[in-house]
Amino acid sequence: MDVKTTNDEKTIMAQHNEDPEIASKETQGQIGDYAGATAKSDPVEIALVRKLDIRIMPTLWAMYFMNYLDRNAIANARLDGLEKDLGLHGSQYNTCISILFVGYLLMQVPSNMLMSSSKIRPSIYMAICMAAWAIISALTAVVKNYTSLVIVRFFLGVAEAPFYPGALYLLGIFYTRKEVATRIAILYSGNIFATSFAGLIAAATFSSIDGAQGLKGWQWLFIIEGVVTFAVAGAAAILLPDHPKNTKWLTPEERILADERIKRDTVGLAPSKGAKAGFMQAIRDPRLYLLCFIQNMHLSACSFNNFFPTVVGSLGFDRTITLVLTCPPYLVSGFVGYLVGLTSGKTNERTWHITISMGVALGGFIISCVTMNTAARYVACFMFASGAYAVNSVILGWVSATLGQTTEKKATSLGIVNVVANASYIYTAYLYPKSDGPKYLTGMGANAGFAFATIAGSWVFRIWLQRTNKKIRQAGGDNQVFYAY
Repeated sequence: MDVKTTNDEKTIMAQHNEDPEIASKETQGQIGDYAGATAKSDPVEIALVRKLDIRIMPTLWAMYFMNYLDRNAIANARLDGLEKDLGLHGSQYNTCISILFVGYLLMQVPSNMLMSSSKIRPSIYMAICMAAWAIISALTAVVKNYTSLVIVRFFLGVAEAPFYPGALYLLGIFYTRKEVATRIAILYSGNIFATSFAGLIAAATFSSIDGAQGLKGWQWLFIIEGVVTFAVAGAAAILLPDHPKNTKWLTPEERILADERIKRDTVGLAPSKGAKAGFMQAIRDPRLYLLCFIQNMHLSACSFNNFFPTVVGSLGFDRTITLVLTCPPYLVSGFVGYLVGLTSGKTNERTWHITISMGVALGGFIISCVTMNTAARYVACFMFASGAYAVNSVILGWVSATLGQTTEKKATSLGIVNVVANASYIYTAYLYPKSDGPKYLTGMGANAGFAFATIAGSWVFRIWLQRTNKKIRQAGGDNQVFYAY
């Protein structure tokens, strides 16, 4: 494959020769890996990262846990008669699933561009957005028909849109390449554990307060989760950081170190020129589009998420047992995702982690297509949930590390990748019609294809980065920072 040298690559090569701020780690007494990345050894830096972890990670994790609990409550509400109560028929439920992502996609890139500017404080902005989606989610309890449900779901998507790309942006500006994959994996486990416990929370709600105050169990589910989300938003306003140079709970010395250590770890560091310039830098980098494809295929393969209770229901158990059985596959996938992110970060490796994980998922999808054996299909649920979810942190860490020449470019790139990737949920919502049950051959067959495409795209990107690194070495010696793959 002949990959031409882009303007960005030429700039990077020149900067490696001219900019002393991108000096080799070897000049500081440290020896980097194949990409020039080094592990922490300075006690002051280690203490800083520990402080960041204590404040940032539990807060973002709790926010993401509630984000997915609120968004996917509708999947469990479906099992408690939501469709019948609202008079939904045909593909109307599927439309209510997909409409959320229309609002979700519209706001992600503008939101991240705003966060990377100096016009707002990310901590306050993200907390306000969370409070808004808490209120909107709780309002689902009062909808009366298909139209009102569609409206609520659309605005829920708008309110939720800033969180995930914003969280990735915050991790990208505070953590190095060897650190960020593990942190994204921890963050993403909030999604996984929310999906895991959602069924148990729903089962407890439906069995204990269904009918209280004249409300159905699914209505109480939206109300309770909305109230808890609003409380978490209040805590987030205090605990979240802003930018490395102006986070209030860091000392002046810590702010300087937080900023400098990310600069040292960035390939092709460039001066910031504003959000608009960052947007143009991102869309002119052809690597962005391959990463968009890879993440789109990955999330397409994860489309079973919105229908997981329905897929598990195909095993033939009653509603309560079905909700309970949705928990173990997600618990396992949460731990697997953390281990994959941890090893990917420590080894600074991406491609093989994606290949092996998505290969396991591919096997699970194939099993679901070819057998109706209950035990085999349940094992398949563990395989495709663990394998598919595990690579999210790896791919998004790849985006942050590869397209982070400026903070604005990094923010915009993460937003664009998330927009393109989440667009998959608009069309994949129609891959699981009730008429396809209990095998859901269309959905599982498509997921197998998506998993294979994720693997193929990752290997194309690996070759691309290898060739780019070779050109950088030829341009200016070996003591440099290179792209990780």
